[in-house]
Amino acid sequence: MRETPENTRANLPPGRLEDVRVLIVDDDRDVLDTFDAAFQSEGALTWLAMDGNEAVDVCSDDPPDVVILDMMLPGRSGFLALEKIKGKSDSPIVIMVTANEGRRHQAYAESLGVDGYMIKPVPLERLLDRVATLVRERGPVQRAEGASKWTDDDETNETDADANSSDGGDGESSGGGDADGGD
Repeated sequence: MRETPENTRANLPPGRLEDVRVLIVDDDRDVLDTFDAAFQSEGALTWLAMDGNEAVDVCSDDPPDVVILDMMLPGRSGFLALEKIKGKSDSPIVIMVTANEGRRHQAYAESLGVDGYMIKPVPLERLLDRVATLVRERGPVQRAEGASKWTDDDETNETDADANSSDGGDGESSGGGDADGGD
């Protein structure tokens, strides 16, 4: 479709996740890319991670509002990452997305404080609806002033993406403004 003033991103109404920081953690690049595009289309600022250790680091350094977390991850499993991420009173919303249908796994995730548990393949609209509902219920997030990796500034996103992908593509930052992630 040719861009016209009527259909450019700048002229669209804000998405229901406008400026919500979403960390997406999965070791499957196709899942990361699909979830990334879906959340960006709703106005979210996204950060991608391919292992549990990076997820814990991101949540410690500059916490997201929401974490979409796979269960089976290299480095640190989704459960071990969840335990670290949800270990504080001001922890982000966490939705575990997994192909594992076991009730025992879901019960364990719930005991660790997960806010949602969804079985793959997850319909994207259902995931987005669940996140939007949880964000709305939690209310506005108070953030400290200062530098942050969460931005929709294209120049910063390219720098962050290059820095993260230089070690083999373990993660990247994507702003909420570009459908293609700005890369």
